Amino acid sequence: MSIESQRRRMQIVLTKDREAMGHWVATHAAEDLRCSISQSGRANLLVATGASQFEVLASLVAQPEIDWSRVHAFHLDEYVGLSGEHPASFCRYLRERFVSKVPLASFLYLNGERDPQAMIAEASRSISEGTIDVALVGVGENGHLAFNDPPADFATEQPYLIVELDEACRRQQVGEGWFTSLDQVPKRAMSMSVRQIMKSRKIYCSVPDERKAAAIAAMLVGDITPELPASILRNHQHAVLIIDEAAAIRLDESELAKVQRIP
Repeated sequence: MSIESQRRRMQIVLTKDREAMGHWVATHAAEDLRCSISQSGRANLLVATGASQFEVLASLVAQPEIDWSRVHAFHLDEYVGLSGEHPASFCRYLRERFVSKVPLASFLYLNGERDPQAMIAEASRSISEGTIDVALVGVGENGHLAFNDPPADFATEQPYLIVELDEACRRQQVGEGWFTSLDQVPKRAMSMSVRQIMKSRKIYCSVPDERKAAAIAAMLVGDITPELPASILRNHQHAVLIIDEAAAIRLDESELAKVQRIP
């Protein structure tokens, strides 16, 4: 890969803790949504799940002066075969923490109980009708982006795809408390593709906690590679990586000198 393609483009923001991260992301994402609505009469929002998004979504639903009736939201990923009532269901997570709290124009759920091929075909058609204005994403302990585990497919133009989850990803779900044992974690999921995520106009990637520190260090200083899917965000001109102090502990002084620190 050329030196030019390796040049970092994304902004890096360092916050004190998870609460400060959630507030910063929500405040800036809300302003982007208001601008999109003002300019085009609507806004398209991509919403992630997981522990990294708790404070982000809690702060976002409390933001003032967003005309949610003009916001169309899309689901990033979901397990294949998991009931929408299961405690680990991302549909349930989003319904309880986001969709039920704001009067959205629409929300596209990835229904884990539907035929996965039919579900991703429908979702792909829907997402292809417009462009995501604001994407809220995170990074896995193995460097995954959405459920695109390493080695991720950087080439496919398919908006959504069915992916195989690696063991590291599945162990993270147990470690976060979504499942009680590894054999309960589904082995397949529906996920937005890497290229589709990269088509978003603005990307906010929130990554708190020390357990993500190794992935963050590798993401910032290593190659841009499918073996570390989130590294591709360095090539997005309007991506912002937001980390807290715990997630930044493996960055050296030269890397820390490049970040924007938020009190």
